[in-house]
Amino acid sequence: MRKKEDKYDFKAFGLAIKEARTKQRLTREQVGSLIEIDSRYLTNIENKGQHPSIQVLYDLVSLLNVSVDEFFLPASNIVKSSKRRQLEYQLNNLTDNKLIIVESVIKGIIEADEKEAN
Repeated sequence: MRKKEDKYDFKAFGLAIKEARTKQRLTREQVGSLIEIDSRYLTNIENKGQHPSIQVLYDLVSLLNVSVDEFFLPASNIVKSSKRRQLEYQLNNLTDNKLIIVESVIKGIIEADEKEAN
């Protein structure tokens, strides 16, 4: 028999969903409409850590580009965190010329970190 303390706590997942939704400037009503759930259900997932159904979980992570690895496989090497997936989604919308600018900024940050470390 499973103990209550062995149940997974979805609060961190709910907060990640809320953060991703607000970054994409989507309302709960819009997300609810897109994945065919009541906005109150989404409110409970985001704020109370309510356990979503598998289908709703899949729909939310797919729509909002949230990685579940960091929540369900915390001890493993995370292939892509939610932040990385969301950034990749944004990068996909940039032209090659704009990607050159982003690449230059990243190189500058890495070089500054290396100088700071030395």
